[in-house]
Amino acid sequence: MDLLDAHFVPAVDGVAYGLLLFVVAAGLSLAFGTAGVLNLSHGTLYAIGAYTGAELSDGTWGGLAVGLAAGTAAAAAAGAGLSAATIPLARRGHLAQALLTFGLALIGGNLLIEFFGADDLPVRVPEALDSSVTLLGHRYPAYRLCFILMAVLLAAFGTWVLTRTRVGAAVRASADDPQMLATTGHSPRAVHTGVLAAAGALAGAAGVLGAPIIGPGAGTADTVLMLSLVVVVLGGLRSLWMTLLAAIAVGEVQTLGVSLAPDLAPYLLFAAMAAVLILRSQFTEPATAGAHGGGDGGSDPVAWLRRRLSASFSGRRAATATAEKAVAEKAVADRREPVPSASGGPLRRLLSGGRDDGGLAARGRKAAPLLALLVLLIALPTLLDAYTLSLAGSALALGLLAISVAILTGYAGLPTLGQTAPFAVGAYATANLADAGWTAGPVQIVVAAIAAALFSLVTGPAVIRARGTTVLMITLAIGELASAAINQLKSLTGGADGLVGFPPTQALFGGEGMVEESEVYNYALAVAVISVVVTVLVLRSPAGKLLTGTRNAEARMRASGHPVGRYLLIAHIGAGALAGVGGSLMVTVQQYLSPADVGFEIAAFALLAAVIGGSTSVIGALLGAGLIVFTRDWVASSWPGHGPLLLGALFVAAVYLLPRGLAGLRLGSGPGGRGAAKADQLPPDHDSVPAGKVAP
Repeated sequence: MDLLDAHFVPAVDGVAYGLLLFVVAAGLSLAFGTAGVLNLSHGTLYAIGAYTGAELSDGTWGGLAVGLAAGTAAAAAAGAGLSAATIPLARRGHLAQALLTFGLALIGGNLLIEFFGADDLPVRVPEALDSSVTLLGHRYPAYRLCFILMAVLLAAFGTWVLTRTRVGAAVRASADDPQMLATTGHSPRAVHTGVLAAAGALAGAAGVLGAPIIGPGAGTADTVLMLSLVVVVLGGLRSLWMTLLAAIAVGEVQTLGVSLAPDLAPYLLFAAMAAVLILRSQFTEPATAGAHGGGDGGSDPVAWLRRRLSASFSGRRAATATAEKAVAEKAVADRREPVPSASGGPLRRLLSGGRDDGGLAARGRKAAPLLALLVLLIALPTLLDAYTLSLAGSALALGLLAISVAILTGYAGLPTLGQTAPFAVGAYATANLADAGWTAGPVQIVVAAIAAALFSLVTGPAVIRARGTTVLMITLAIGELASAAINQLKSLTGGADGLVGFPPTQALFGGEGMVEESEVYNYALAVAVISVVVTVLVLRSPAGKLLTGTRNAEARMRASGHPVGRYLLIAHIGAGALAGVGGSLMVTVQQYLSPADVGFEIAAFALLAAVIGGSTSVIGALLGAGLIVFTRDWVASSWPGHGPLLLGALFVAAVYLLPRGLAGLRLGSGPGGRGAAKADQLPPDHDSVPAGKVAP
C-alpha cells in the first residue's frame, strides 16, 4: 500500500497524459490511415492550438471557450492547407510527404516563435479548476481531472462520428475504395481535405486543452509528434480502442515509469515501438515482399514451390546478368532507355557520378566535370575565409552521411530516418579516441568506420526485412534510441553538454595537430574524396548492380536464387561505415560534439540532401549537403533567428521543384534520372490501412 500511495499521483497523471496523446494521435492516425498523409508537422498543429489557447486564456470560462474555438479553428485551417499542399504529391509516395511536412513543420515552428516569442507562455485556467481536490486520500489538480473527462467525451464523440454517421462512412470509404465513393456523388478530394482538417482540429483542440499539461514552448511540437508516432505504431491504425490503450501505456511510461525506473524510461517507448514494428514486419514479410517484388510466395504455395524449383535448377549462374536485366526491365517500365547514355551535358554526368560507359572520348567527357569539381574544392582555401571554409568542411562530413542515406534509399530501397545513429557512433568514437590521446587521423577514421559498421551489423536484421513506411519508422526508432543513449551515457558522450576540449587531429602519424582551418579542410577533403571514389567503384561493380537489381525486381532476384537479405545487410553495414567516417570528419572539423549534431534534424537533413541530389547520385548527395549547410549556416547568419524558416523553405522547394533531384536536370536519360526519381515512391506497407488515392 505504501508503494501504491507513493505512486498514485504519477499513475493518474499518466492517464491524463495518455488521453492527451490519444487525442493528438487520433488525428495523426486519421491523416495517415485514411488520407494517406505521413504528417510530420502534426506536432506543429498541436502547437498552433496550444499557443492560441494560451494567448487567449484569461482565467475565465469565456476565455477558455474562446481559446478552444479559436485554437481548434486555426489548426483545422492549417490541416486544410496541408491537404492542398500534399494532394500534388499523392502519387509520389510517403517519402516526399514526409520531407514536405517536415519542412512545413520547420516553417510553422519558426513563425510561431516569431509571433508568440521563444519563452514558454503561461496558461491561465478558470479559478474553479485552478485548485486541487481530494482523490482517494490524495490531493490532485482539478483541471487534470476535468481534462480526463473532456478527453473521454471527445474520444467517444469521435468514435461515434466515424462508426455511426454518414460522414464517418464516407471517410472510411475514401480509404477503402475512393473510386466507389466518387460514384456515390462524394468528391474524394473534398473528403481528403475534410479528413486533414478534422485531424488538425483534433490536434488543435488537444493543444488548447493540454496547454496546462504540456505547455506551449520551443520543443513542444517535437515532443508531441514523437510520442504520437509511438502511440500510432503501438496501437495500429485499425482500432481507436487499441490506440487509446497504447496512448495510456505511453502516458504511464512518461510519468509512472520515470518515477519507478528513471534510467530505463528514456529507452522504453522507442524500444517498444521498434519491437512492434519488427514483429509486424516478420509476420507480414512474405505478403509485403510479394507486393513489391519479393517474398517467398506468401499465400500462394504453388508459386512459391515453382520459384524454389526454378532456383534449384538454375542456381546462381549469370548473377550479374540477372540484376542487369532487372534494371533494364525497370527502366522500360519507367519509360526511359535502359542503356546509359553519354548525352545530357556535363551537369547530368557530374550528378550521376559518371556511370555511363562508352569509348575513350566519352570517358574523358564524363571525367571532365568531376575533375572540375575537384579542382574547385581544392582551390577553396584560397577563395574563402576561415569561417566559410569550416562550413565547407562540415558540408563534406554531412555529405558522406547523405551518401550513406542515398545508398540505402536509392540503391537498396530502404528509406531511412535513423542514419544519424551510426554517424553518432563514429563521431563519439573519434572524440573519445582523441580524448585518450589517439589523435592520428587514419586511426580515428578506421576505428569510427569499424564501430559504425558493427552497430549497423547489429541493427541491420531489424531493418532489412521491412519495407516502405515501416522502414522509416524502424530507423526513426533506432535513431531516437541512440539519442536517448547519448543523453544517458554521460561518461562517454558528455550527456546534453556534449564533448569539447579534446586534442586536434593529426593528418598523419607523428605529425602536428591540425589547428588551421585550411589544414583541417584539406584533410576532410582528402578523406571525402577517397570515400567517394571507393563508394562509386563499389556501386559500379557487379555488387552494385546486384543491389540495384534487388531494389527494382526483388521477386526475380529471389527466384533466381540470390540471397537478397544478405545483399541488403551488406549494403546496410557499408552505408553505416560510411556514415561513421562522416561522423569522424565532423568531430575533426568542429572540434566539439553535442547531441544536436547527431539528432533527428540531421537525419532529416541527410535524407533531404540525398533527395535533392537524386537518390542514386553520389555527387548529387554531396552537392545537396553543401546546399543545406550553405542555407543553414551561411545564409541564416545574415537573418539571425530564421534558420529553421530558411531550411523549411528549402525542404518545400526541393520537394516541388526537384521531384527527380538535381540528377534529373538533364536532357538525356540514364541512371540517376527518371529511375532515381522513383526513390520516394515507397513500396507498399502492409502494416497500415490502405489509403485512397486522390487525383491531383
